[in-house]
Amino acid sequence: MRAIPTAIPDLLIIEPKVFGDERGFFFESFNQKAFANLIGRSVNFVQDNHSRSVQNVLRGLHYQIKQAQGKLVRVVAGEVLDVAVDIRRSSPTFGRWQGVILSAENKRMLWVPEGFAHGFVVLSEQAEFLYKTTDYWAPEYERSVLWNDADLAIDWHLDGRIPALSKKDQEGVPFAQAELFP
Repeated sequence: MRAIPTAIPDLLIIEPKVFGDERGFFFESFNQKAFANLIGRSVNFVQDNHSRSVQNVLRGLHYQIKQAQGKLVRVVAGEVLDVAVDIRRSSPTFGRWQGVILSAENKRMLWVPEGFAHGFVVLSEQAEFLYKTTDYWAPEYERSVLWNDADLAIDWHLDGRIPALSKKDQEGVPFAQAELFP
């Protein structure tokens, strides 16, 4: 596997080496040692999550203010636009976002380190989204930034469509009012 840098240095696209022929394909989707070498540090993943969503579902922008979670995310069916926002006040890229197309076809993953808000929108008819986290889900520390915050101005590739949102995501707070990392 290899790491592809993004405009935000700590945020990395991970591209596995895929072996394929007329029978199908094989790739190593995770290897602790190789992953640590790619990101420059060792991490311990403690939880795996799997979601399935239909087209135009937007989930995010989520983070945990305590028990912060690093996430390694990928799509195993369909296609999403995955978005991460740097919410570390001390970072030179504070307030910047990066969007990456993740799909079953491209098999790419995105490493979203601790200190980022994260979300995605489903571009295909449906998508199955997998992610590993470096800490456990702690609902008491979960926060949500408003997906369409004017200060962030994220291009969600919706082309005028209205996304389907959970109540929690409809009630996200504006970025300027969000509880952020130092």
